[in-house]
Amino acid sequence: MKELRPHPKIKIGASILAADPLHLEREIQRVQEGGVDLIHVDIMDGHFVPNLTMGPFVVEGIKKAARVPLDLHLMVEYPSKFIEPFRQVSGKGDYFTFHIESKDEPRRVISQLREAGFRVGISLNPPTQAERVEGLLGEVDLLLVMTVNPGFAGQKFIEGVMPKLRHLRSLSPELDIMVDGGINEETVPIAARHGANIMAAAKGIFGKKDPAQAVRDLRHLTQENFLAGSDPATVGGRH
Repeated sequence: MKELRPHPKIKIGASILAADPLHLEREIQRVQEGGVDLIHVDIMDGHFVPNLTMGPFVVEGIKKAARVPLDLHLMVEYPSKFIEPFRQVSGKGDYFTFHIESKDEPRRVISQLREAGFRVGISLNPPTQAERVEGLLGEVDLLLVMTVNPGFAGQKFIEGVMPKLRHLRSLSPELDIMVDGGINEETVPIAARHGANIMAAAKGIFGKKDPAQAVRDLRHLTQENFLAGSDPATVGGRH
């Protein structure tokens, strides 16, 4: 008899970059009413990606309004430089997700993040091969598979990333795997079928008339489609 492997919990992250910047507290409350699991915060340094976004001062305000953990997504060249400033405005249970393509040595960053009390996430861009992170999957709490090239909101979901996502899921059946970029009611079923259990949506939540209901709808779609068509007893076997 085949042993069934446990699935990770389905979660929805609301990407604050698409929220109304003049009313962040209100926007956070709206998605929390819908049962959102994470507030996803995109932090860009103008070097790793062309854009600049928010720093510790804004994150401190977001933290005060949030009743759920923050997922700080650092799109920066040197993530180690940002650990202490964001530690000061974060709390227990918050994630710090950095890119494998950054210039710091990844295991050193992971060690520093553990010392700072963060949950650790690592991300890879669409062109980056899965092999770059395979050796680190057992050392992190979260894997973020980008489904757009980072730096700009509103891009089209890159479905060509899905085989890589399915492969990484096969290696880590119980790991939290998030997708970010072009996530909405049309793309969530695709990503869920290939193994993503966490959906980080921007306009797919905040661009809707009722963000709370959007959170509920995306959760239902993820639950309905997670690894649909796969044999749960074989997920985690050789790819």
